[in-house]
Amino acid sequence: MTTRADTDTGAEIEPDTGPGAGSDSATPPEGAEAGITIVEGPRGVPLLGNLPAFGKDPLAFFERLRERGDFVRWRFGASPALFIAHPDAIGELLTEIEHTFDQPDLGVALRTLLGDGVVVAKGRDWRRKRSLVQPSVRPKQVRSYAATMAECAVALADRWTDGQRVDIKKEMAALTQLIAVRTVFGADTAADAEAIGRAMDVAQQEIGAELSGIGALLPDWVPTPGRARIRKATAVIDAEVSRLVSHHRDGGEDRPDLLSRLLTARDETGAPLSDREIRDETVTLYVGGHETTSSTLVWAWYLLSRDERVRQALTEELDRVLADHEPGYDDYASLTYTQAVVKESLRLYPTIWLLTGIAKEGATLGGTPIPPGTRIWSSQWATHRDPRWYGDPEAFRPERWLTDDEGRPAEEIPEYAWYPFGGGPRVCLGTRFALVEAVLVLATLARRYHLDIEAEEIRPVPGLTLQPDREVRARVRAR
Repeated sequence: MTTRADTDTGAEIEPDTGPGAGSDSATPPEGAEAGITIVEGPRGVPLLGNLPAFGKDPLAFFERLRERGDFVRWRFGASPALFIAHPDAIGELLTEIEHTFDQPDLGVALRTLLGDGVVVAKGRDWRRKRSLVQPSVRPKQVRSYAATMAECAVALADRWTDGQRVDIKKEMAALTQLIAVRTVFGADTAADAEAIGRAMDVAQQEIGAELSGIGALLPDWVPTPGRARIRKATAVIDAEVSRLVSHHRDGGEDRPDLLSRLLTARDETGAPLSDREIRDETVTLYVGGHETTSSTLVWAWYLLSRDERVRQALTEELDRVLADHEPGYDDYASLTYTQAVVKESLRLYPTIWLLTGIAKEGATLGGTPIPPGTRIWSSQWATHRDPRWYGDPEAFRPERWLTDDEGRPAEEIPEYAWYPFGGGPRVCLGTRFALVEAVLVLATLARRYHLDIEAEEIRPVPGLTLQPDREVRARVRAR
């Protein structure tokens, strides 16, 4: 269901000449007429470049850059940066991230939380850790976790009553926390989910604040209140993870959870993961299994509440496919409209809204040399809402992801015009886990209830993930 757009080639990209360089005119550099067009971004300020505008509203900032062109030069502080909006260029960045582009350092806050986990690791260390973690989230394993996902969702549905008012943001966070604690750690108490969840909320906020604020430019050794808060939150997470790891090792029983699989994993030399590596990977998997799915579900409920046509189409599929049984893994493939609702929610409100890479020697985009050290930025938010790739891009239209009886897609969407989980060799390992979880949870709850969200408009706030700017209050209405 993808197509490739033509790739422009040509002019070499030259870095800006100093801090705050750039102009408001979209003028291509010398030679650009022979190939791709590189335009200047908005004028920055000395030393900080475009960081103030970026930090004020990152989503709007990237949309404005996209409107200027597919390749826009700007400055992240004093460092040269290039924003890319074309799916072909995004695909090149993602597929070459371990070759001609490097994984960037995303700041003290993220490293404090994830340590040297597979998301942060580079080169040989990344390849080793990926080979150890990947078997834990393959389709066969996800099938075994699906029962836990469904059981937790059914328990929540049983607690809801007709006419009840709930905070969907809190309800989805608590649900996905419980699923993550059970599937990742093998624990089964709400206290575990609550303690880790509170700490994760702090970490998520501080990572987003550092990424888009002045903290992104500060050396690691500079103490800030935000860095103190994330260290405190991480200490809570570390203590809980240490307790759970010890419990596993002392118990000795065979468990199906992710932590048990990591404890028995061995690399090509026969070496296991160290205690620190176990901690880093379990936290990484927890973030992927809880934070992203919780956000996706909140935005899905918000969109469904605002579109009765889509909600009725979803209800029709759930009644037809599920009849009188709760959804399970075997129903996933048949719930095509439910999958489309999740994919469209991820298009409009991508949980991960930003990806970056740093050009190494020999890096190119569309055949154009990229100066080493240039930081490349792409935004799922901006690309997912590009009218060149999506008809009526602001509309919530799950049908765009469906195919007809002959397998023809409703819309020809270019590859890498939709990339909520990244792509290439560093694509999110938990993609299958997250999609199955979101579909099963949505199906379980939506077959029993409609949720009427009270707020007329909820705005996204970019942190580690894309979060609502307020409580998401809803009235539960039994079908």
